[in-house]
Amino acid sequence: MSEPRPPRWLEAYAPIAEAIARLFHPCAEVAVHDLAADRIVALWNPFSQRKVGDPALLSELPGDIADRGVYGPYAKVLPNGRHLTSISVVLVDAQGVRRGLLCVNFDRSPFTEAAEVLKRFAAPTSPRPPELFSRDWREQIALVVDEECRTRHLRRDRLAREDRLALLEILHDKGLFSTRQAASHAAAALGVSRATIYAMLKEVNR
Repeated sequence: MSEPRPPRWLEAYAPIAEAIARLFHPCAEVAVHDLAADRIVALWNPFSQRKVGDPALLSELPGDIADRGVYGPYAKVLPNGRHLTSISVVLVDAQGVRRGLLCVNFDRSPFTEAAEVLKRFAAPTSPRPPELFSRDWREQIALVVDEECRTRHLRRDRLAREDRLALLEILHDKGLFSTRQAASHAAAALGVSRATIYAMLKEVNR
């Protein structure tokens, strides 16, 4: 038995639906539903195991479809446990009559799994052993600059002169320039030359 012929109004929307599916492949399933027939009339990248001709089950959507043009984004879960973020758009023909519903189901499971992996490699929460680092002035300089940049929401590669001057003053107040090579390590941490560090230290001392 052959599949029913697609409705004519679908011709205007099919290229758009296919473009979305290609752009976000393999994470996006795109389906077009016929409102009158309550059937799926077009489907791209069908990872939900549905097929053209299956019931659209539009009654699962909240409210009256005629109320607004866009639904979502809203959450869905497949039988296999994969989590989706979905959005649906009401489609109209040339006369403004509502004919169909375009639904994009985005599978966010790969990103959730990737986030979990990255979380396992996040910075450790155990305190740093002071007996190992209390006398390491190089480590102290790097740590102070890093912590202050995080606290002040500063990007290390976009520090303004005032930012560097403020960070240098903190390093100075902590007594981290008591050794000969401290200026070189501070210069590397702040992204400037050693000569600039010496010039800025003069300002701090004043």
